[in-house]
Amino acid sequence: MAKKAVASMQNKSEGRAFSKVIKMVKSPKTGAYIFQEDIIPNDKLNDHLKK
Repeated sequence: MAKKAVASMQNKSEGRAFSKVIKMVKSPKTGAYIFQEDIIPNDKLNDHLKK
């Protein structure tokens, strides 16, 4: 039986360095609201939300 080496090689703190941001933006074409989903590093979180 083969062992899965991938699971043991992952750094558990790497996943916490990113956040999923869901932003509601008004579409210029139709005027309806759309949701934009982005996964960004935590250190650039404030810059992304100011846009």
